[in-house]
Amino acid sequence: MFRKILIANRGEIACRVIRTAQALGIDSVAVYSDADAEAQHVALADEAWRLGPPPVGESYLRADKILEIAKHSGAEAIHPGYGFLSENAAFAEACEDAGIVFIGPPASAIRAMGLKDAAKALMEKAGVPVVPGYHGAEQAPGPLAAEAARIGYPVLIKAVAGGGGKGMRLVETPEAFAAALKSARREARNAFGDPRVLIEKYVTQPRHLEIQVFADGKGQVVYLFERDCSLQRRHQKVVEEAPAPGMPAAVRRAMGEAAVRAALAIGYRGAGTVEFIADGSTGLREDSFWFMEMNTRLQVEHPVTEMITGQDLVAWQLQVAAGGSLPLAQDRLAIAGHAFEARIYAEDPARDFLPAVGLLERLRFPRAEPGIRIDSGVTEGDRITPHYDPMIAKLIVHGANRQQALARLARALAAVEIDGCITNVGFLGALARHAGFAAGAVDTGLIGRDIAQLLSGNAERDDDALTAAVLFAAGALEEVTEDNPWTQLTGFRLWGGARQVVSLDIGGVLQEARVDFNGKHYRLFLPQAEVTVRVAQRNPGCAILDFGTRRKRIDFSPWHGGVTIFCKGRALRFGLPDRLTGDSDTAGAGNKVLAPMSGRILLVKVAPGEAIAKGQVLLVEEAMKMEHSLAAPRDGVVAAVTVAEGDQVDEGAVLVTLEDEEAA
Repeated sequence: MFRKILIANRGEIACRVIRTAQALGIDSVAVYSDADAEAQHVALADEAWRLGPPPVGESYLRADKILEIAKHSGAEAIHPGYGFLSENAAFAEACEDAGIVFIGPPASAIRAMGLKDAAKALMEKAGVPVVPGYHGAEQAPGPLAAEAARIGYPVLIKAVAGGGGKGMRLVETPEAFAAALKSARREARNAFGDPRVLIEKYVTQPRHLEIQVFADGKGQVVYLFERDCSLQRRHQKVVEEAPAPGMPAAVRRAMGEAAVRAALAIGYRGAGTVEFIADGSTGLREDSFWFMEMNTRLQVEHPVTEMITGQDLVAWQLQVAAGGSLPLAQDRLAIAGHAFEARIYAEDPARDFLPAVGLLERLRFPRAEPGIRIDSGVTEGDRITPHYDPMIAKLIVHGANRQQALARLARALAAVEIDGCITNVGFLGALARHAGFAAGAVDTGLIGRDIAQLLSGNAERDDDALTAAVLFAAGALEEVTEDNPWTQLTGFRLWGGARQVVSLDIGGVLQEARVDFNGKHYRLFLPQAEVTVRVAQRNPGCAILDFGTRRKRIDFSPWHGGVTIFCKGRALRFGLPDRLTGDSDTAGAGNKVLAPMSGRILLVKVAPGEAIAKGQVLLVEEAMKMEHSLAAPRDGVVAAVTVAEGDQVDEGAVLVTLEDEEAA
């Protein structure tokens, strides 16, 4: 076994690998960019070395620098994690040339699966079923459109060198093909440096199933069963589970054996995932699944496989990379229970899942208990930056069966408290409670079909949260720090109770509430309700409210200009504007289109003086290697465009200004 390894990655995957290495008595070497100097993977490793500035091209993609650090630190092997250099065949070869073990497959296997078109041709020869489509060399728009027509709409345009949903577009009509092709190519070029695409038939009720394979490079390959990754948005996975609901034993075996054939066909070694698409319209059958691609690395969602098999896949990787054989044969692998993984991201579901940035002012996860696992690379006080993927954590749960595991997932999500940036926790909670998902009726279109229902829970009024926000604004939740009865009587007046009116900014709308004080008892006149409540306990960040026959614990997090109330996994933010000055951020918001996050302007589609309609795309911004269309907030006339194509912009920058509605 190795004595020391370098982890050429960051965030939660670097922390994940470091923990297994240390459990096996292996020293770990971390690398970091300037943006990650105080990151958790740096603190967790036995030693850490600086790579360079924040951009990945100057840090985590600097293969030469990473190899230099490996040599100087005495690392015998490099674990690439996922993303960055994990599927870079040239890097795998460079490690071998330098006498350093690459903890992954041979470069030849990475190359064989690196280009989707060549991989599909290879799989056909190996007897692995593939999706009907066009995987040829012709890339001119006309012939590609003709191929799409031959295959039959709807079709998927997919980047040949792509992954993670980048460079992928669903096209439902011939008229939409040309624009979708341009956008997919542009995104593919930015993300992978390769604009080539392939075209596939789009399965109208698809299920995304994948098989975890493991090979020792000595001819032995096993599969550790399947994961269902069908809950997706914008072709990116949101919640994964294992095993797949409704999976017949015969189909599991057929899919597993097909994945083993795929690994054997390319002389594979280490951990890999063979991804299939299945037609869910008639149930899972042996003749209705097709190869999509193979990821020649460890996957983000590998913990669900670990939970149902009881195996540590990183430990398997290290054993195989060190020249060992597979720890277990196929007949000794079995499924125990059910597991889910929910990816907690800094993103805004209400704004098409736009990535977010911010300081994690509060970060609380469920209490540690059997069946709950948190994989994270951040802690309270860390900052989510625009430089890297905005994942905060992976919440993984396990239960004796699917029903128990799903109930545990919903409860665990309700206990998550994150403040300082927008997250998808409330959205994930709505998914966990979705009736169709609970019944196992899962396909990749579920989120898209039910997005309004899934988002509506985040907008629901919660009177307990509103009550707490009003009490906070009135000073009634301030912690009592002196052993003095007079300090405990907020609002006390000698000749009777006091009265106060507070203002709250709720989603950009100013609302007022009246509070009548009587010692620890309060009578609140809310916009749509009247509440009598007593503050039974006041503690830092939490309070116990007594509503007479019911008590409720309320967790909250103050911030400059407001307070966040945590409720069933939702972080409800209430602004506290100054009632004397009337300061508010809502004024004039309808006249400006702002940059939702830092990025680069790819397209400017309007000019001053042009009449526009609400929802019309005005600009396209590229951020975190994804394209985001920015639309008009209302009908009107463009007064000014303050950016040009190619400009770098900061979050909140004014990009387009509309004429005042009276002028227009």
